[in-house]
Amino acid sequence: MSATGEKACRFCGAALTQTFVDLGETPLANSYLSEADLARPEPRYPLHARVCQACFLVQVASVVPPEEIFGDYAYFSSYSTTWVEHAKRFAKASIARFALDADSRVVEVASNDGYLLRHFVAAGIPVLGVEPAGNVAAAAQAVGVPTEVRFFGQEVARDLVAREAGADLLVANNVLAHVPDLNDFVAGLRALLNPAGVLSVEFPHLLRLIEQVQFDTIYHEHFCYFSFLSVEQVFNKHGLLVFDVERLSTHGGSLRVLACRGGGQARAEGPAVEDLRRLEHARGLDRLDTYDGFAAKVAAVKEGLVRFLRDAKAEGKNVVAYGAAAKGNTLLNTCGIDEELIAYAVDRNPHKQSHYLPGSHLPICPPQRVFETKPDYLLILPWNLRDEIVASMADIRAWGGRFVIPIPEVEVC
Repeated sequence: MSATGEKACRFCGAALTQTFVDLGETPLANSYLSEADLARPEPRYPLHARVCQACFLVQVASVVPPEEIFGDYAYFSSYSTTWVEHAKRFAKASIARFALDADSRVVEVASNDGYLLRHFVAAGIPVLGVEPAGNVAAAAQAVGVPTEVRFFGQEVARDLVAREAGADLLVANNVLAHVPDLNDFVAGLRALLNPAGVLSVEFPHLLRLIEQVQFDTIYHEHFCYFSFLSVEQVFNKHGLLVFDVERLSTHGGSLRVLACRGGGQARAEGPAVEDLRRLEHARGLDRLDTYDGFAAKVAAVKEGLVRFLRDAKAEGKNVVAYGAAAKGNTLLNTCGIDEELIAYAVDRNPHKQSHYLPGSHLPICPPQRVFETKPDYLLILPWNLRDEIVASMADIRAWGGRFVIPIPEVEVC
């Protein structure tokens, strides 16, 4: 908050006065409930995304300390086959491109359950994970990935450098959005990076969020939503130069940004960097009027999904949700969907099974439950994994079951 009480941009400090989308009050998207929790009042918090008029960073206000969200975390990356294969390909390509060997060191911030670093371990390359969730870090340690349980920032970076070498390859996948103190975090990345090292950061691309109306990826633990424009500004402020960028299909459309320290050992900028700058300029991400109208698109998507579910119920059809995903919880809660319209949810992650989704209170069951109850429709909440889920659950077609994709509009297949 600024001295005048206005909300301030977490990067540049400018007052945040322009709404991107206001999704009302929702529970924390990853706060899964036990049966006993259902009898207690469930906290709800404002979920209001704004765009900074100075730097164009889209962000939500911090409403809960990160320790409450990430201290004991329910998301384990290795339960997604698609994501593990993505990580394996990155590891193989990085080893070749940056000539990594037994004398190198790879560090990942927000390393989760070792889904990525285990591939470098298998190649004989020293690694270190930094992960704030103790329960998830334990899973990484169990598969041979050394992991420190800490929230990353400048202080942690300086401590790691003082105790050990810095990073030749420093990875931060899908964590930049989770950082409440953005400047401290990015300054820490630079401090941990060796002079000739490479920083690789992946994050969902704001351009795709806008074009595909991916409003369900907005939730309290995602503090920021990045364009290439906004990330490059943050990096430049802290002495990091972007030299390459890739557009990825993961998480509904992501960017992988490669950066290095400025100075004599800086790498030459590749053509993809300027190409993406021009694309974002052409799509208007450096103009405030581009961000107007997003709320109306969100309202149309919500209306379409609720209408489909109500029509299905009127026709006597049964709907089950696949994936106890955070994005799914935003979708269900902002649409006001509960057990009246969806019977239950299923998820592969045993840490979520036998619990209930926040807000909607749908019970979370193993996927096998679908084949026992034979619903008419399977609503895929983590739509970014649609191909993986459709393949794994293809047998629902034996009884005429069909898949439903909710974003960017209802699609039945």
